[in-house]
Amino acid sequence: MTQKKEFYSLAEIATMLGISRIAVYKKVKSGEIEAIRIGRSYAVPMKIIALIMGRELRTEDKKRINIAVKKVIKEYGEMLKKLGQE
Repeated sequence: MTQKKEFYSLAEIATMLGISRIAVYKKVKSGEIEAIRIGRSYAVPMKIIALIMGRELRTEDKKRINIAVKKVIKEYGEMLKKLGQE
């Protein structure tokens, strides 16, 4: 039986993303990728993998998208309705 891992190493993340381990390390250090420190190494939680791979949106991303959609509808709503009727 295959068991899903709870954490992944930076090397495993690098393989998933198709970038170098150093590039992943730099993304962790800059805060772009959330990781926890275990001794001298870092581990990335499985839930973060989904965010990195674009399978899941963070709450703040969803809020930004909703704000953008509301703005577009407010500014271009009538035009969109007319385009939809054609």
